[in-house]
Amino acid sequence: MAIIETADLRKVFRSVKRRPGVGGAIAALFSREYEEKAAVDGITMSLEAGELVGYLGPNGAGKSTTIKMLTGILVPTSGSISVADLVPHRQRLENAQNIGVVFGQRSQLYWDLPLRESFALLRSIYDVPRERFRENLDHFIEILDLDEFMDTPVRQLSLGERMRGDFAAAMLHDPKIVYLDEPTIGLDVVAKEAIREFITQLNRERGTTIILTTHDLADIERLARRVILIDDGTIIFDGPISRLREEYGTHRTLVITLADSYEDVQVEGADLESREGNVVRLRFDRRRTSAEALIRRAMERYALSDIAIVEPDIDSIVRRIYREGYTEGAIGSPS
Repeated sequence: MAIIETADLRKVFRSVKRRPGVGGAIAALFSREYEEKAAVDGITMSLEAGELVGYLGPNGAGKSTTIKMLTGILVPTSGSISVADLVPHRQRLENAQNIGVVFGQRSQLYWDLPLRESFALLRSIYDVPRERFRENLDHFIEILDLDEFMDTPVRQLSLGERMRGDFAAAMLHDPKIVYLDEPTIGLDVVAKEAIREFITQLNRERGTTIILTTHDLADIERLARRVILIDDGTIIFDGPISRLREEYGTHRTLVITLADSYEDVQVEGADLESREGNVVRLRFDRRRTSAEALIRRAMERYALSDIAIVEPDIDSIVRRIYREGYTEGAIGSPS
């Protein structure tokens, strides 16, 4: 069964249209003109319990507005929304019990309190049974390696330490759904990997439904199987990453390392992408030339010491879609 459903969800913001100068300011006192901007314009989606979905879009696309409606912070202008059989903006307290939220730019921890006391306050707020609280806290201390700074005030924690604390805080009350907004922003490679491992374990072992919004597409490749792309307030793609690759990742790269020196390297069916010494990168369209045929041709002409095939990364695919727009079953090469 779907745990999150929206149908034709819209959110329109209304603002006063101001004319320049003092005259415009005075005129606005007596006769106001308004302009409307649809931040979310007809979003229809359905998420099954236990899914981990990447929710992607450029700045201003409507991602944060959607999340705020799902959490009950904003009231939709029109359309319907259901989260765990609740209408978030009408049943805010009940909805809050079902959800956890982690914002990379904000913290729900108490700035001047030690991490341990922040967790104790959250236990009281969510009325978590003491035994369950202790079980969860011990588990999160172990897998997030929190023990060394549990008694350190939050303001003295590094960004990576604070983010680990925020993840634990979001999960203490066993939410069914977790919204992650840029959870790895600003973190180093080690901290990012620790957070990704935690998200994977959370989803796999507890069946927690997770919506992940991020500009770090390595997070999406590492964590999500399904992506929803949004632009100008509307969904332009909803499906598995594999389908994006199939439709937009048409070009692959054959990387060959030459065993001898060759002045010119050309292989029929591929274009030279770059060359650094004896390492040559050849770009080819997988719909017109198979990797096997290309490798065979390269081996017939040159002595090789190494061969590798590089698939297009999700970052380049998504950039292309935002630049050109999404078309079902698209073909052609990304620039």
